[in-house]
Amino acid sequence: MEHAAEAAKPLHARLVTAPVVHDQERARRERSDLLERCKGPAGAPGLAALMDEPAVDRLLAGVYGASPYLTTLASRDDQRLERVLRADPDRHLTRLVADLVYEVAAAADMATAMRLLRDFKSEIALLAALADLGGVWPVMRVTAALTEAADAAVIASVRFLFRQLQRRGDWLAPADDTMPDQSSGYMVIGMGKYGAHELNYSSDIDLIVFFDPARARLRDGLDPLAVYVRMTRDLVRLLQERTGQGYVFRVDLRLRPDPGATHVAMSTSAALHYYESFGQNWERAALIKARAVGGDIAAGQAFLRELSPFIWRKYLDFAAIADIHAMKRQIHAFKGFGEIGVAGHNIKLGRGGIREIEFFVQTQQLIAGGRQPDLRTPRTLDALERLVLRGWLERRVADELAESYRFFRAIEHRLQMVLDEQTQTLPEDSEKLTSLARFSGYPSEAEFAAELTRHLARVQGHYGALFEGVPELTAGTSNMVFAGEADDPQTVEALRRMRYSDPAQVIATVRGWHHGRYPAVRTPRARELLTEVQPLLIEALADTADPNLAFLSFDKFLAHLPSGVQLFSLLRANPRLLRLIAAIMGSAPRLARILSRRSRVLD
Repeated sequence: MEHAAEAAKPLHARLVTAPVVHDQERARRERSDLLERCKGPAGAPGLAALMDEPAVDRLLAGVYGASPYLTTLASRDDQRLERVLRADPDRHLTRLVADLVYEVAAAADMATAMRLLRDFKSEIALLAALADLGGVWPVMRVTAALTEAADAAVIASVRFLFRQLQRRGDWLAPADDTMPDQSSGYMVIGMGKYGAHELNYSSDIDLIVFFDPARARLRDGLDPLAVYVRMTRDLVRLLQERTGQGYVFRVDLRLRPDPGATHVAMSTSAALHYYESFGQNWERAALIKARAVGGDIAAGQAFLRELSPFIWRKYLDFAAIADIHAMKRQIHAFKGFGEIGVAGHNIKLGRGGIREIEFFVQTQQLIAGGRQPDLRTPRTLDALERLVLRGWLERRVADELAESYRFFRAIEHRLQMVLDEQTQTLPEDSEKLTSLARFSGYPSEAEFAAELTRHLARVQGHYGALFEGVPELTAGTSNMVFAGEADDPQTVEALRRMRYSDPAQVIATVRGWHHGRYPAVRTPRARELLTEVQPLLIEALADTADPNLAFLSFDKFLAHLPSGVQLFSLLRANPRLLRLIAAIMGSAPRLARILSRRSRVLD
């Protein structure tokens, strides 16, 4: 009963922490402006009374002194700020979610639906920030609340779009069917941190959209693919388009199969064929976190069960793990990612950061999850605990990684609350770094730096022990990341420095190799070897007189090779052969053509 009473307390009565105020003058000015507004005819006198509470005053002063985004959010609507402070945060979240799904689904038009969604996001953003900064919600409760909000926004948006189809007579369902999306065969799958219920404060939401045309109840003459592609674009518009009220969530659809060559909505049969024939190991790792989040959720769950044999192989597959780890090692080759630091360090991708903890967990899940289904959980901290119970991990290691993970996620939130930016990179400017340190609750930059480096070094040590003995792929001079959902900015910059005139085209071409577009890269093993040798290959081609010609010649050379030629195995075993082939590509295109047409010569 005491716990229930505590849980029902309003947020302002449960505050236990606050940021250290950085900009005292700005904090005083904002406080004064708020109290002045409260006296006006449209003011909120109850909010002025709350400001007399020391805990509320400290919390808002810390916000005003460091976060322009939260300051704007708090001052834009005083009634909303008071409502959030006076409500029990968990009950308020539940009420906001329920109201949103009902109101958006019933909206008359797109503009109304977009307004309702943006009002909802603004209140959720303020609620989550104050509950986080005030120590009312622990960090993983914050990520779960943000995920719950994203689920509501996706469900409400998809339902609204189906209701619109229904009203136009394009969807053949009874008028009293208020949830036509639930049996539609249109499946929205959440990926990454969203799928794992671990969404960060200013995160994109990663989605893949599948559909089963056999379930479509469209009127005659309508093509399911065309309808669902248009619906998916409307879904992105509802969530992502910036209006005077801002946006809801940025949407990323690039985790779908071969995004450069497929529609934004994909039939389940086409998806199954892709994963069975050309699915890559990084996609297996990504699908660990996949979850049906909108539309026909039951059908989405059933489809993910069909994908289970692709994700979870029965036998230990260390070649697959090496392939995934190759991508991670390549990230570290770029300046700022290869060593532990504070100013300018990326706490997600950098050494000792969030991604290393996630890779630490996911690689072991992929190795053992095929035979031990209890390891198949999308949540990072749950997986750490299960690895301990299964004997894969020492308790001390799991506890230290879990502590560091929570620390990094909390700092990630502080970074993103400043300007509502999707960033994990610490400021390089000393003044901004000090501001972030204080916003994170540390009196000084030095104390923050000491705690940060302690966690980074600890995670790096555990991660390095897991993969010790694995050779590096490059000399550490360039960043070579071609797999994944999008062009990596550091890879683009590295390719430009290597004199490639169109880095985006180079990345797209290499990504095409990974999608098995040529016979020589159709087998999973060929693509795994490609991951290992591609940094050396790209560097070798760049060392020729004309890197662009050399790369184009190699692509044509690869396109003409028949299946079964163990090209990448040869190149991996013979680095000098790799250099020789690169030289041929850059200076003797006729000889390159002969090699590609006569594979015995290559052998």
